[in-house]
Amino acid sequence: MGRRVSDRVLTVPNVLSLVRLLGVPIFLWAIFNERDVLALVVLMTSGITDYLDGKIARTMGLESRLGQLLDPIADRLYILTTILGLAWRDIIPWWLVAILVAREAFMAGVMLRVRSLGQIGLPVHFVGKAATFNLLYAFPVLLLAQVSDAVHVWALPLGWAFVWWGTALYWLAAYIYVLQLRDLRAYRAGQGLAGQTA
Repeated sequence: MGRRVSDRVLTVPNVLSLVRLLGVPIFLWAIFNERDVLALVVLMTSGITDYLDGKIARTMGLESRLGQLLDPIADRLYILTTILGLAWRDIIPWWLVAILVAREAFMAGVMLRVRSLGQIGLPVHFVGKAATFNLLYAFPVLLLAQVSDAVHVWALPLGWAFVWWGTALYWLAAYIYVLQLRDLRAYRAGQGLAGQTA
């Protein structure tokens, strides 16, 4: 049996998600003004609160519809603002931004199709979570590599390893979502046929 999802708004996981969202403009200001330590702290706080809100929601039975909406929005906003900020600073290339933004645009189309079938979203799967994890940890490490030459030596290759794994998994996750959409369409079509023969 699936977990019960509540309509509660004021929960600890939801507050953590809101804190993450409030950090987005702070991060943007910091990255554009080359306040790398502050930008790094905001990104690290985002990663920690992302882990905590999910863990608390699952272990304490505090999963909510608002949380299911806020968490992926916060994830996407951090990924988008981070890649734009790092590309603007010439820390990552613009072609990587294009690859990641193209994936987001592709998934927006998939989700529009899902909603047209009367469903809010698709179940989150492990590959999608792993992709987000890799990307959310890749960019702080790349930013950390800018702090000093001593850190740069190990942080740069580690950050890029996270980037490549995250990007590959990001697109693999999109493919899995397409398969889920196909199954949903088949299920809806089957329901329609069942209704006609009933």
